[in-house]
Amino acid sequence: GSAETKHVTSAGDVMSVQGFIECEHPNSRLYEFVGNMLLKGQTATPLGPSHILLRGAQLKNTQWVYGVVLYTGHDSKVMQNSSAAPIKRSRMDQTTNVQILLLFLLLIILALVSASIDISWMDKNKNSHWYLAAMDLSTPNFFLEFLTFIIVYNNLIPISLIVTIEFVKFMQAYLINLDLDMYNVHRDTPAMARSSNINEELGQVKVIFSDKTGTLTCNDMTLKKCSIAGIVYGDKPLSEDISEFSDYTVLDNLREHHPSASVIREFFSLLAVCHTVVPERKHDNVDDIVYQASSPDEGALVMGAKKLGFSFNVRTHDTVVINALGEEETYEILQVLDFTSARKRMSVIVRTPAGCLKIYCKGADSVIYERLHPSQLFVDVTLLHMEQFATKGSCIVVCSFGVQ
Repeated sequence: GSAETKHVTSAGDVMSVQGFIECEHPNSRLYEFVGNMLLKGQTATPLGPSHILLRGAQLKNTQWVYGVVLYTGHDSKVMQNSSAAPIKRSRMDQTTNVQILLLFLLLIILALVSASIDISWMDKNKNSHWYLAAMDLSTPNFFLEFLTFIIVYNNLIPISLIVTIEFVKFMQAYLINLDLDMYNVHRDTPAMARSSNINEELGQVKVIFSDKTGTLTCNDMTLKKCSIAGIVYGDKPLSEDISEFSDYTVLDNLREHHPSASVIREFFSLLAVCHTVVPERKHDNVDDIVYQASSPDEGALVMGAKKLGFSFNVRTHDTVVINALGEEETYEILQVLDFTSARKRMSVIVRTPAGCLKIYCKGADSVIYERLHPSQLFVDVTLLHMEQFATKGSCIVVCSFGVQ
């Protein structure tokens, strides 16, 4: 939403709004939008991707919204990106199709050669064979002879083979659905063969391309360890199964005014503030908060901060309310710089409860380290810790902040 329209909360308010919207032509860029909203008596307000809802979007943390339809039908971004589903064919299907095509070409060649030889032979021997005299051979019909040999040689095309293969694949898909070894107990989900086209290629995986954030982790992420001010927390031996962050030494250092206590507090405040997560409270239990995150890593960091006493509770248009070790703190959000594949980082500019201006930033180590001050502390030791985390297959996010 926009700050200029946040007072519009009823149908009567909507009817009283006057103005118009300038927007770009319909295109297929889902994560980009450029436009201006000009309300009567006000200056133009820029509109971006965060101000629009795409077709098919689901509302979270609110029961209703008032909006203006910008694109309809095939002009909507979702329809612009829609395309016909590709047909999946197994290697056996491709090989079978090629072989049938070759057999068909062989059939055509045999029929052409046989028809030519037959007409030539009958022309030479029509006077020497009595049964040929009863036939009208004055005008030989080559096309009729060609069709005759097509029928004679039709057994070259294995028509029943295709039907048999499809029936076998159908039965394989049925048995896959009944396979108890492929039943997921934790999610109560059986195997479901949505297509029987590629049954014979199941299990023949040759190469896995993975960025370590979703393909191999099933998008199930948790905060397990961190390096703050040159000290590693949550680093357990490889023999121990670490399901979540369980090293509460970091809280002891924070409460006991360790030399790194201020950095620890800033770190967890950053995790609780620098994100685009929306808290959703359940109707039957308002204290139970469900975080709606745009990515699994964002949700994991917010949940990790909550378990360590820095709970993200409320988000409004321009504020974020957190509970920091039992104390409620309100941060004014001045600007949000969303994460993109080009920036490789996300930043928020906030005004803290003390009135200070700070920028919180998190993202890839390559872009964060390029922007650090030369005199920054803990650079080398943190880089060493990141290398250790990476060798264990962990997904790494670097956090930093600046104070005006």
